[in-house]
Amino acid sequence: QVQPVESGGGLVQAGGSLRLSCAASGRTFRGYAMGWFRQAPGKEREFVAVISWSGDSTDYANSVKGRFTISRDNPKNTVYLQMNSLKPEDTAVYYCARSPVITKWSTSYENWGQGTQVTVSS
Repeated sequence: QVQPVESGGGLVQAGGSLRLSCAASGRTFRGYAMGWFRQAPGKEREFVAVISWSGDSTDYANSVKGRFTISRDNPKNTVYLQMNSLKPEDTAVYYCARSPVITKWSTSYENWGQGTQVTVSS
């Protein structure tokens, strides 16, 4: 399986916005829910958001609800994470991965990308 590739990270001031992209091969992407996770230095990887294959169902971590929006473009095999009102505590490496079901549990996910760094300055 080809790993997905995340992009769009960078340095932004608190209150700013970024849009992350996760591009995958059709074989990796088709039929699967796609999730975003993040890992800050010294902390465990944590769930951020997930979207079903159809795009009809989504779920978010409480810490990002109302600020982040996950979406996907199936013809382009790409999933997005629009991040608004960013806070310093959002600083982390952000990863995408696929899952056969919509879940917050990282053990259900596979085909992790290499991640993209998001840094939010105060």
